[in-house]
Amino acid sequence: MQLNKFAAIDVGSNGVRLLISNVISFKKKETQFNKSALVRVPIRLGEDVFTTGKISEINRNRMCDAMTAFRLLMKVYGVEKFKACATSAMREANNKEEIIQYIFDNSEIKIDIIDGKTEAEIISSTDLHELIKNDKSYLYVDVGGGSTEFTFFSNGQILDSRSFRLGTVRLLDKKVNEQIWLDVKRWIKEKSNEFSEISMIGSGGNINKIFKLSGKAPGKTLSYIYLNSYYNFLNQMTYDQRISKLDLNPDRADVIIPATKIYLAAMKWSKANKIYVPKIGLSDGIIKTLYQGKFD
Repeated sequence: MQLNKFAAIDVGSNGVRLLISNVISFKKKETQFNKSALVRVPIRLGEDVFTTGKISEINRNRMCDAMTAFRLLMKVYGVEKFKACATSAMREANNKEEIIQYIFDNSEIKIDIIDGKTEAEIISSTDLHELIKNDKSYLYVDVGGGSTEFTFFSNGQILDSRSFRLGTVRLLDKKVNEQIWLDVKRWIKEKSNEFSEISMIGSGGNINKIFKLSGKAPGKTLSYIYLNSYYNFLNQMTYDQRISKLDLNPDRADVIIPATKIYLAAMKWSKANKIYVPKIGLSDGIIKTLYQGKFD
């Protein structure tokens, strides 16, 4: 048996996350990826970028403080190797080079910006063997603050993946035009027509929260009818009620509605009547990619 400690930093549009995992390798057994710590900081970079085109000084400093804290946590946990990846908001920030250099100079954390295709590939590399059946077809949807990644699986293989500028923070800021919705609809329908039946796999903090609130056991699914009903339920509540009655964090209570809208649209266009909700995402994919030696 061999134990390695890896970490992943996900600089998203609605928050920044640090995941620390124990990676346990065996000679004759499958490698285990066990989460040791998960920290999420509600720094909404998308609110800056999607409205002003750049990251503000306030959020630059908050990010720098978060990265410094993450480095200390990784030291305490004995992390051997880590990777920090930034997605949609950082990709589009006019001052991204300045921000990345400032953070590196002050925290010694190097942030790499990944494009939408790479993001989708990393997310798709997560451990889905318990869900993906060789004789079934799936649409994997990861909803973020600035973009959503869609990946089609069939016969245990990735067929195609796309990233669209359709995200929860972007929707809240009214920065998604009708053409984006039409492009997503056209692509999903075109790809889904190749399959007689398809199921959906959803990842992201919002669908994880909805699944948790449903009370369903791990491995079970949410139906389209249930998710649509819950979407209407959320819409009937005020922002304050979603915080007080559902115990949602303030930075979750607003984005959960546009996130649910995206999942429902994808289910409708792909004709999927159920959605699996494993607890996986970009951070998990980064850890696995580190283990496989695909990052420098």
